Amino acid sequence: MYKQDFDPTGNLLLSAILAALPLLTVLVLLGAFKWKAHWAGISGLVVGLLIAVLPFAYGMPVLMALDSAVYGAARAVLLILWITFNAIWIYKMTEKSGHFAVLRRAFQGISDDKRITAIVIAFSFGALIEALAGGGSPIAICAVMLIALGFEPMRAALIALIANTAPVAFGGMGNPITVLGDVLKTAPDPFGAMAGRQVAFIALFIPFVIVFIADGRRGLRQAWPAALVAGVSFGATQLVFSQFNYKLTDIAAALVSAGVLIGFGKLWKPRETVTLTPVAGGSVDDPAFVRTHGRPGGDTSRDKIAAFSPYVIIIALFSVAQIPAVNAWLKTFTVKPVWPGMSLVSPAGKAVPVLYELNWAVHPGTLLFISGLITMLVLGISPGSAVQTYGATIRQFGWAIVTILAVFALAFVMQFSGQIQTLGLFLAGAGALFAFLSPIVGWFGVAITGTDAGSNALFAALQTTAAGKLGIAPELFGAANSSGGVMGKMISPQNLAIGTAAVGLVGEEGTLFRKVIAWSLVLLLALCILVFLQSTPVLSWMIP
Repeated sequence: MYKQDFDPTGNLLLSAILAALPLLTVLVLLGAFKWKAHWAGISGLVVGLLIAVLPFAYGMPVLMALDSAVYGAARAVLLILWITFNAIWIYKMTEKSGHFAVLRRAFQGISDDKRITAIVIAFSFGALIEALAGGGSPIAICAVMLIALGFEPMRAALIALIANTAPVAFGGMGNPITVLGDVLKTAPDPFGAMAGRQVAFIALFIPFVIVFIADGRRGLRQAWPAALVAGVSFGATQLVFSQFNYKLTDIAAALVSAGVLIGFGKLWKPRETVTLTPVAGGSVDDPAFVRTHGRPGGDTSRDKIAAFSPYVIIIALFSVAQIPAVNAWLKTFTVKPVWPGMSLVSPAGKAVPVLYELNWAVHPGTLLFISGLITMLVLGISPGSAVQTYGATIRQFGWAIVTILAVFALAFVMQFSGQIQTLGLFLAGAGALFAFLSPIVGWFGVAITGTDAGSNALFAALQTTAAGKLGIAPELFGAANSSGGVMGKMISPQNLAIGTAAVGLVGEEGTLFRKVIAWSLVLLLALCILVFLQSTPVLSWMIP
């Protein structure tokens, strides 16, 4: 048995320094020393295990610490790999059949300007995928779509990562907010309403960042009206829907922003059109593709329907799975075996159950896999070709798989030993200043775990307890944890690995990290200021 101690040294500052070492190891090796992500992840895991087992640190039994790492790696297979593999598999089948080129041309029909198309795909379409599936799938799918439209791989991955911040708090049909309610044993709706009054304002800025990354200062000068329309329409819809149905917030925001931006594009054009240059193998005059589908006069309606069908299938299948009766039935197949070898007790002496929740029937990865099987039939792809494509998908990820497994292993070593909770307690000890630091707790949580829901599960109780001590509504800090986590997702090693693997740049995670970290910190600072003002009379009227 291991009794957790969130202040093992008796000095919370020293304990927090020890607890921060594994995460700092990963980030410093990635950003400063330019190590490949899998080596940085493995190094961080080694440091995390040492901090967990050393007698002067957390003193966790060695076998239990190693078991925690195995548990984390097993969770990574379900939470990340099973989703991402299937999302990329569907894309690669459409690419192999030639239908993805039809889809690319259809998106080009929305706008000839690559900056506007980037917003539609990465911001709006990506938000729709995040709303339904999550788990890194919008990063992977949108990045490869941007490459096919002519963006260079690193820029495509960067845009996809940053665009994915806007919908994360309500991703997976509002799962992070639902987790807040489950952990705190209270209704989640007030937390959803408060989160909407935070992330909606961050969403306003994301299209401007996308335009800047896509085309620099010229993009901001020429395409700012489109960015403004997209940001306002998305943020306003997010703000409104979060007040009465947080589960549908991202779906509504994605559809409204896409529709408004496409309509706006019919009435307004930038002074200079920056056209797309499709990549080799996907261009209109690609001989292999022309033989398969296209014709000089353009794509037929049947071609276009087939090209969009995989994503229609995904949306339809996920929507059906969210019908309460269907969802409840699918959940009956869930099993939750006790993970062997783990016997944890909280500092209060309460047993901490360690279960491996295998919700295979309702899991987004399974729904994506079924969507892939249906796509195979609709596009006329042979089973042998589909299996071969799946194998190619796994090979494409290569070392990124090691990165994801190592970082998830680290996350659960830190969680079960108490290291993550130490960091949260240290920040919570800042008194009234915690209102400013509250989003940073969520940011740390997602940077470590890779998921907003995981961060909420870890820190929801800490956030609301801190709010009670300060006489502040618990909804403010609970939502701030989820909102802060939004900015942490773009720098989490798991998502960096997904982004680089999707665009064929495995091993360049450090480069991507250095490009994205500044945006993460700037947006986090903006949110910290907003939450602090919401804790004061200046903006306290925004708390529901």
